[in-house]
Amino acid sequence: MVIRSLLWSLVVPVVLLSMLLGTMLSLPAFAISELTARVDKNPVMLGESIVLEVTADSRVPANSINFRALDNNFTVMVPSVNQSTRVINGDASHSTTWTVTMLPKTSGIFTIPAFTIDNVSSKPLSVEVVPVQQGSGQLRDVFLQSELSSNKLMVQQMVYYDVTIFFSGDIQRGSLTEPQLDDALIQQVGQDKEGTELIDGERYRSITRRYAITPQRSGDFIISPPTFTGDVIDRESARQSYFARSRTIVREAEALPITVQAQPASYSGDWLVAGLVTLNEEWQPEQSQLRQGEPVTRIITLSAVDVAANQLPELNINLPEGFRVYQEQPQVKGAERAGRLVAQKVITSAIIANKPGEYKLPEVKINWWNSQTNQLEQTVLPGRTVQVQADPTQPESTTVPPREPTLASPATATSPQTQANWRWNYTSWLLLTGWLLTVLLVAWHKMIWQKRRDQQAQSATTSGNKVSHFDSKALRAACKSHHKNAASEQLLLWARHHKILNRGSLSALCERIRPGTLQAQIAELNAALYGDSAANWHGDLLWQAWSDYQHNEAPPTSTTELPPLYPEQK
Repeated sequence: MVIRSLLWSLVVPVVLLSMLLGTMLSLPAFAISELTARVDKNPVMLGESIVLEVTADSRVPANSINFRALDNNFTVMVPSVNQSTRVINGDASHSTTWTVTMLPKTSGIFTIPAFTIDNVSSKPLSVEVVPVQQGSGQLRDVFLQSELSSNKLMVQQMVYYDVTIFFSGDIQRGSLTEPQLDDALIQQVGQDKEGTELIDGERYRSITRRYAITPQRSGDFIISPPTFTGDVIDRESARQSYFARSRTIVREAEALPITVQAQPASYSGDWLVAGLVTLNEEWQPEQSQLRQGEPVTRIITLSAVDVAANQLPELNINLPEGFRVYQEQPQVKGAERAGRLVAQKVITSAIIANKPGEYKLPEVKINWWNSQTNQLEQTVLPGRTVQVQADPTQPESTTVPPREPTLASPATATSPQTQANWRWNYTSWLLLTGWLLTVLLVAWHKMIWQKRRDQQAQSATTSGNKVSHFDSKALRAACKSHHKNAASEQLLLWARHHKILNRGSLSALCERIRPGTLQAQIAELNAALYGDSAANWHGDLLWQAWSDYQHNEAPPTSTTELPPLYPEQK
């Protein structure tokens, strides 16, 4: 009985306290009477983050404050909101706190404006942002530096962007975003490089990451810098306690300007900007003379430095009459060499000489813009003269001279000698005809066997390589998202699929299709890829023109159907 009374005396106060707290929490908050704002550091160095805290002494909605007024001078992260309630001696107090991380865009003195909720305002704050060189005497635990290989370049020229993270403490974790530039292709080059560097008498460890940026239109731009977010060990807590605390930091590199020039009006051909372009060829087997009817493999390799693999143009390779050519699907690949991107296109062809003689193989040349010297260059694969030997196993054509017609007298027409000569001539013509038929049959059989062997070799090679196919859904997605490069690639695949164009560019495709809306839209896409009109290109018109062209050019569908397996009984 005593135990029951003791338990009851303990449970009743707990229940009453819980009911009291629930009632107080369910009641609406009191009206706001104070709104305060403060920052965690002032002054701050450029590239360091500032934490702004705004606190109201009441429970208010999370969207009561709009921080968009800070966007002119700071990069504002997504704010976090925390609401709390405290009860002291039966008195409840409420608070709402907004925590915002900001990154200054430039150095200078800036004012954080006053925030207002229900006619209650906070005091404005003045924040000084110090350039890095002026704050060299201060200890910086983590900071970022960015660098461009060139800030003046041509459209579709690749530029290298290096961002380095310097840190003097211990980083528990961290993440780095990519730089941002509108209408540009951005990809990471190689792996991160680690090192050490002495800065302002302080030993820093460093991590450097390289990006390749390829602008797709001309103009003046600002590359938005990458942002580093991570947790570092707090040095002060590490000195005072064995269990050190970590704190979250946000750092940003400086923004860099860039000027992109348009393609020169005097340039002709496919636009290609590179640091170096080479053309090489290889013959397998290597021999000075070719033999009639025997295949030989010709391998032409196009290599370019500071170019992505998808930027390599098609090559115009021509051969004189008297040769049959079976070209494989070109192999395109890219790699990183000493911090620079190198792209290669390998074109393999099987060549068969049909007739003996001497032939002149024309040169192969490509125009390109040298990014190192900023001028037009031309790389040429020299032509060569080849000798084709006749195949001794193939018989030469035999001609029989015509006989002079002779007039036979009636007396000699029935003579035994004349009848014997006629029989001999008749037999010889039969033998000659049979021999010619045999030669044609052998040649036809050899040609069929050679064609079958070439088809098998081509199919085996094609099965080993990845071949891209046309996809109307991919073309529609590229047009709807205004993605110029993807739309161009799908149009060329569509032309090859329908045997409109085996190889070439959008300019060649315009010449192959009938004049109309689609031809005009393809020409506009080609101009948008390499000119100043890239910003005004929209893919919706191209998709509509292509759909109308497909509808008008579609072949009539066959209405032939198989009879039903189980016809209905009438």
